[in-house]
Amino acid sequence: MNKLKKLPIGHAIDLRTYKRNRSVVIARIGKDSFDVVEKGFHDDRFQLPLSKMKKLLKNLMKKEFPRSTKIRCYDLGESEADVHIRRKKI
Repeated sequence: MNKLKKLPIGHAIDLRTYKRNRSVVIARIGKDSFDVVEKGFHDDRFQLPLSKMKKLLKNLMKKEFPRSTKIRCYDLGESEADVHIRRKKI
């Protein structure tokens, strides 16, 4: 949550399992709006404000990373964020 608060507009972070086979990519698209792309057991996309992110992340972590004790967090920056978000179109 602290990383999300400090994330500049247009940048993204990628949360992955230790095996790197499932991921949740979170991009900041506005002052108080985020685009979340879930790839793994389920493929879904969400757009919500920061106030709703904690509840969504808690549910996504239970669903995508049920037994993972280690979660990798990558800072994608601005240029790579567009590639990871746009790759999955719904």
